[in-house]
Amino acid sequence: MGTESLIDKRQMRRSFEHAAGNYDRAAVLQREVCDRMASRLDYIKIAPRAILDAGSGTGYGGRALAARYPDAAVVELDIALGMLAQGRSAHPWWKRLLPIPRATPPAICADVEALPVKAASIDLVWSNLTLQWCNDLPRVFAEMHRVLKVGGLLMFSTFGPDTLKELRQAFDGVDRYTHVNRFVDMHDIGDMLVAGGLADPVMDMEFITVTYPDVKALMHDLKAIGAHNITAGRRRGLTGKSAWRKALARYEMLRREGRLPATFEVVYGHAWKVQPRKTADGREVVRFAPRRA
Repeated sequence: MGTESLIDKRQMRRSFEHAAGNYDRAAVLQREVCDRMASRLDYIKIAPRAILDAGSGTGYGGRALAARYPDAAVVELDIALGMLAQGRSAHPWWKRLLPIPRATPPAICADVEALPVKAASIDLVWSNLTLQWCNDLPRVFAEMHRVLKVGGLLMFSTFGPDTLKELRQAFDGVDRYTHVNRFVDMHDIGDMLVAGGLADPVMDMEFITVTYPDVKALMHDLKAIGAHNITAGRRRGLTGKSAWRKALARYEMLRREGRLPATFEVVYGHAWKVQPRKTADGREVVRFAPRRA
């Protein structure tokens, strides 16, 4: 990934802070993907006691996990303090005032690329549509491996390379700036999971197409969820009129039945933390089962 495609983390934080108040009304796709990811838990045998919602946003996923695993402690973590504050307001007022255990999950304002979480303390790391905002995915997976207990599970969703392909194609070559965030291929993510120490990765992908009356409505939705272009190579001012008209004309060629498509390639994955086969200094770990009489 070139430096022009790197995420500007400071701008990202500001973007999500600004979007927090209206996020829940606009984040229809995010909730749908979260629900689809949660349905995969029906086929996984796990009874977590400690859950980390990494990139929790306003807490939709955390609330679903708390309902599914009522005995688990859910910790919400997000880079935007405004998102966490908005999530606090979603809980009943009396739960926010009274000292009821686990009534409102604890929250941490931090970047998932450097988790301020104790090693081997989490049974389930859950991350819905957050990894695409990370610049160093190998580091992220190493961090998630670090905080997981042996036998713990990482489950995540993210966007793949064909996400917003129509918008990318429309702006391709109109100027020298980046207009759409770059996304990592599913197979590369699988390799990163293994390199990060996680085992038995399972990956799958689907396309979700959302239609809009015009490009302005699409851009409004992306801005409303804090997901507009925040790459280092973006144009810092307004796009020139000539470039904008050219991009719009290209996008209009994709109109079908009065609507413009916006494709999202959604990647789902999970992997486990298993007993290490080597010690920290590289020696092989050999286990002996007790002899049966």
